Amino acid sequence: MRDARQALIDVDRAGRLAQIFAALADPTRLRIISALEAGELCVCDLAAVLDMTQSAVSHQLRLLRALGLVRNRKDGRVVYYALDDEHIRDLFQRGLEHITHGQSRD
Repeated sequence: MRDARQALIDVDRAGRLAQIFAALADPTRLRIISALEAGELCVCDLAAVLDMTQSAVSHQLRLLRALGLVRNRKDGRVVYYALDDEHIRDLFQRGLEHITHGQSRD
């Protein structure tokens, strides 16, 4: 029981982590993250790749940016988005590996 108590994360960190997992629970946001794995893209490019409106993509990007999953860079009037860091790429890839591993057991 002592080891479990030491491993237990505090309520604040658990809440923040739950927000990240909730954001990643949306298929559209996961598709945005998968597109951004190839490199930074502007909203118009993401909208074309995902076959969505720019408004819908912007809405999703706002949430991802607020949670620190993506970052933006402005170049003139165009805003480019990219994964915030390697941790996001790793989290996404680990999830993919997990579902692939689960499929191989079926």
